[in-house]
Amino acid sequence: MSVMITLEFPVKPDMLDDYLDILKGALVETRDYKGCRSVTTLVDQETSSVVLVEEWDSAEYQQAYMAWRVETGLIDAIAPFMQGEPITRTYDLKTEV
Repeated sequence: MSVMITLEFPVKPDMLDDYLDILKGALVETRDYKGCRSVTTLVDQETSSVVLVEEWDSAEYQQAYMAWRVETGLIDAIAPFMQGEPITRTYDLKTEV
C-alpha cells in the first residue's frame, strides 16, 4: 500500500524564487526515483513555506530517496534557504474510508 508524505520547508521570503528554481530541477529526479508515484508542490505566499505532497510505494522508498539526497548534497545545498527546520509527516492511505 502506498503512503503520502508531506514535507514542509520554511523558506526565507527573499530566497523563495531561487529556492523554487532549484526545486524545479530537483523534482525531475524525484519523480523518476524508484518508488515515487507523484509529487505536488504547494507554495504559501504569506509565509513563503513550500509543501511537497508526495506519494510513494512505501515509506522505505522515500527514506532511501532522502538518504540519496543527503549523499548527493542537495540537503546541504538548500539549507541556506531555510528559516527553520523542515517538517515531515507520513500518512497511510485509507481509500476504503
